[in-house]
Amino acid sequence: MRPWRPEDLDSLVRHANNRAIWLNLRDRFPHPYTRTDAEEFLDRAATLKPQVFFAIDLEGEAVGGVGIVPNDDIERISGELGYWVGEEHWGKGLATRAAREMTTYSFQTLKLHRVWATPFERNTASIRVLEKLGFRREGTLVESVIKDGRLESMVIMAITAPEWTQLV
Repeated sequence: MRPWRPEDLDSLVRHANNRAIWLNLRDRFPHPYTRTDAEEFLDRAATLKPQVFFAIDLEGEAVGGVGIVPNDDIERISGELGYWVGEEHWGKGLATRAAREMTTYSFQTLKLHRVWATPFERNTASIRVLEKLGFRREGTLVESVIKDGRLESMVIMAITAPEWTQLV
């Protein structure tokens, strides 16, 4: 995990412009993923203080992304974790390592109390990433969203700072 850099533009477009990735993410992650999308994202990521979006780096190349979206108002102690890895790098443990680093960053640097994620119920690989890190399944939001024209269920996975401290 490292900050995004302007020179990540080409690798970001190459890895992000993939329907298989888009199918597992929120619609705010565009498909097709264009150069303009990447430029806008990199500009936005560079200006955020504190930083909340990072590149997943493999041998100097950005091959995915990880981030936390802090909540506000009464939910300001919580943040939503998200991550993706380029399809050619699936199954190498990169998402697990990045999610671990981002969760630690969320608790230690951002001082959040709770980190949560809502993978699609069909995305067993993402659910497994979270389970390996000690996130607990809090429930299922049955047919609560629509993706690619289909109703989808999402699983709520979460962990609190005290729970995380016991694991690491």
